[in-house]
Amino acid sequence: MTCSVLALNGDKDLQVAAQEILAGIAAALQVAGNNNVTIKELPGLNHLFQESKTGLPAEYSVISQTISPAALQAIAQWLDQSVHKREAF
Repeated sequence: MTCSVLALNGDKDLQVAAQEILAGIAAALQVAGNNNVTIKELPGLNHLFQESKTGLPAEYSVISQTISPAALQAIAQWLDQSVHKREAF
């Protein structure tokens, strides 16, 4: 894959191990020759990108937040940078 890639994971994600999966994504994209990659581990966020105390799935139903502003900001920044990179071509 050679398109722009944004890979995000919450560090309290107990369903997908953030460090391992992000490292694997980075390695696979590097092998593919993709240098247009942004990888971020978001502190304090669970699998659903919610601010979380434990990351346990049992917590999902008691968290009122739909998605953390930090996750939205990371996505918005990446989109803004990606659009400006395309405009430069």
